[in-house]
Amino acid sequence: MIATILFALLLVIGFGFFGWNVMKVRSNIKLGRDIDRTDNKGERWKTMLLVAFGQQKMFTRPIPALLHLAIYAAFVITQIELIEIIIDGLMGNHRTFHSSLGGFYTFMISFIEVLSVAALIATIIFLSRRNLLKLPRFNMSEMNGWPKMDGNMILFMELVLVLCIFTMNGADEAAHVQLTGESYGFAISSLIGPAFFEGMSLESLHTLERIGWWGHILMVFAFLNYLPYSKHFHIVLAFPNTYYSNLDKKGKFSNMESVTKEVKLMMDPTADPFAAPPEGEVAEPQRFGAKDVTDLTWKNLLDSYTCTECGRCTSSCPANITGKLLSPRKIMMDTRDRLVEVGDNKRKHGADYDDGKSLLGDYITEEELWACTSCNACVQECPVNIDPLSIIVDLRRYLVMEESKVPSELTGMLTNIENNGAPWQFSPSDRLNWANED
Repeated sequence: MIATILFALLLVIGFGFFGWNVMKVRSNIKLGRDIDRTDNKGERWKTMLLVAFGQQKMFTRPIPALLHLAIYAAFVITQIELIEIIIDGLMGNHRTFHSSLGGFYTFMISFIEVLSVAALIATIIFLSRRNLLKLPRFNMSEMNGWPKMDGNMILFMELVLVLCIFTMNGADEAAHVQLTGESYGFAISSLIGPAFFEGMSLESLHTLERIGWWGHILMVFAFLNYLPYSKHFHIVLAFPNTYYSNLDKKGKFSNMESVTKEVKLMMDPTADPFAAPPEGEVAEPQRFGAKDVTDLTWKNLLDSYTCTECGRCTSSCPANITGKLLSPRKIMMDTRDRLVEVGDNKRKHGADYDDGKSLLGDYITEEELWACTSCNACVQECPVNIDPLSIIVDLRRYLVMEESKVPSELTGMLTNIENNGAPWQFSPSDRLNWANED
């Protein structure tokens, strides 16, 4: 009875704290500007199923994709066993579904155990890649400190979780054989039970089974409530993030509505530049581009929380490859860090609080922004359809349109476009002179 009450309290506290953190993340994302991503619902569902659920873009690199698939599949399928554990904990039962599902139950637990072994192997390999092989994209400057610890912590938690599962099932298998003379028939624990637990007393087996059972559920709740503080929150956010992907062709930049409207008025010979705007259309001027996270769209902010820090974007970035300061992964990590800071400040000090800092300057430098070639390699490579380029473009737009800060290499080109309608220092009438040369 005491164990049931403790489990119920753990369940309420665990899910309650997770829900509270999710609401904090949601309120942070809502600090961004509005953007409409409700069109083409069929295409959006297809994108989500292929990219988030089907792991489509992961398979551009087959070996890590297969290892990730093992962990991903184990995570999804083991939720079935978690349902039984929750019911057992609340009802005080043991293997609630065993008698009613019969052979199908044996198959499902066996399937979960096989996936758990695959996940265990993948986890060990991933730990080795990060800490022994030291792959370059996992050892860049932005990965020092907490990001590196975060990646290792989640992998160690997965190791402990799998060990708890097999301690629980192995000890339970040995106890079941002692009591009934029959095996459960589970694929892995039917081997682990005799190998590690044979000859132990029923009391010892029951204690080990309970240690594994409680260890499993405690690790699940620890994992659940760690997610909102970790890059692994992409487990949850990958699905909405891919659903709300930008469906426009890569290379198409967004235009500011206010600027577009003014240009159209300038091009319209019938427009009266001195006419008062229609009633209801007068609004507070919007900042040109973005200086801080609140100037970005909610989708940009959702991207930052969804970033897996895998580094595929940075490892494919031509600017980074050639030694430039730009790292698209760092852009997303900086955006998330600044967003968390702004959200915490607003909750603590009020919605109008200003700490005197901004994303541009305090987190992301101008040198990083102007190193970007706008090639979209980072967007193409991201396995969850994050768009670092849209953030870079908005930050550069602010520098140009509000601060008049343009690298000297670009000023000549912009002057030529303004005067000649092209990047070259030739008037439109002179552009084809080369064709008349002998």
